[in-house]
Amino acid sequence: MDPEGKLLMNRYEFRKQLGQGNFAKVYKARDLRTGDRVAVKVIDKEKVLRAGMMVQAKREIETMRRVKHPNVLRLYEVLATKTKIYLILEYAKGGELFLKIRKISYNQARQYFQQLVSALDFCHKKGVYHRDLKPENLLLDENGVLKIADFGFSTFIESHRRNNMLQTMCGTPMYVAPDVLHGKGYCGEKADVWSCGVILYVLMTRYYPFYDRNLMEMYRKSNKGEYKCPDWFSVEIRRLLSQILNPNPDSRISTAKIMESQREITNVAANAESDKAIVENEIAVVEPNQELVQPKYLNAFHILSLSAGLDLSVFFASNNDDEIEDIKFTSKSSASSIISTMEDIAHMLNMKIVKNNGEMLKLEREQDLRKRPLTISTEIFEFAPSFYLVEIKKYSGDASEYQKILKEHIIPVLKDIIWIWQSEKKTQH
Repeated sequence: MDPEGKLLMNRYEFRKQLGQGNFAKVYKARDLRTGDRVAVKVIDKEKVLRAGMMVQAKREIETMRRVKHPNVLRLYEVLATKTKIYLILEYAKGGELFLKIRKISYNQARQYFQQLVSALDFCHKKGVYHRDLKPENLLLDENGVLKIADFGFSTFIESHRRNNMLQTMCGTPMYVAPDVLHGKGYCGEKADVWSCGVILYVLMTRYYPFYDRNLMEMYRKSNKGEYKCPDWFSVEIRRLLSQILNPNPDSRISTAKIMESQREITNVAANAESDKAIVENEIAVVEPNQELVQPKYLNAFHILSLSAGLDLSVFFASNNDDEIEDIKFTSKSSASSIISTMEDIAHMLNMKIVKNNGEMLKLEREQDLRKRPLTISTEIFEFAPSFYLVEIKKYSGDASEYQKILKEHIIPVLKDIIWIWQSEKKTQH
């Protein structure tokens, strides 16, 4: 039910909804005591508990209480009922930086980057690491001042494992550091710095440095540090980016060192006006098939958790074997459309379909006394409205029969609902 016009504990009057996630909704509201505008993040306790995310929700609150900086979204207070948690936040009238990217000038890009690094350096000194920095999580107030928001994946020093190395893989594919994905532990500060470098690149060029429609190829590029700078990038900005987008976290620059090197960004801005026409021309012709997409809820941890060993190295090795063990793809079709497609495949193959809570279904052959019946499982993971990851694999039965059905029937039929193929895990001999 839309709470617009309703009162929260006689302190805040709800206005329009500003956004929605898997576990929370954000509303604009008015503080009845001061008349000031605020944002209220309403977290559904039942959904959070069901997903096992309560520890993460509490950590987000504790993190925001620790960090008070002009470029970090302010948490004013926390209220709660039996079913909801209410975070009363600073209202950022300007909205997401992501939505402003195509209108940002060169000078503005420089200023936003400086504000981001300043806030991040402050956070790191407090032992706080964001771990999901991207333009969607950077807001602007009514004066155009940048505010870091959404600390849902953040952590702080007390929660570190030994040697201050973090283990949880999280982030957004286009912005996540390669060291986060290696499964060997990573430094939170260096991971945040990498994301800052990607943001700087995006703000100046309007496209991603390591973009590829195939996620595994994109991870390979970032792991090797393979990106190109437009011709109009100055020597100073190229040098700074090379220090930030360094695949080796041990030699990657720190936020403190970036703060000391602000003159390099300033030098770029000196020629901003003369370069403006060149910048706009480059934006129009470079990477014509690339688009700045906004996958709010899809993150690297979700995708990699479906891969063997959570280790990207298995995707970098070459393999000439043609036997596909399982397939994964993303789809913008609805869950019902995906299920309907699998039902059509089952009908075509004269297989029985068994559903399980709407998230997993199985295609089963009738019982054969001579051998174990073939069963093919399909799992559907929802990351955002109309954005799904689908994994299809052999659950039981004859492998050669599965291979034949997969190649001759399933893959050809799926083409109408596939958005991007994620990976094909091949069998090993």
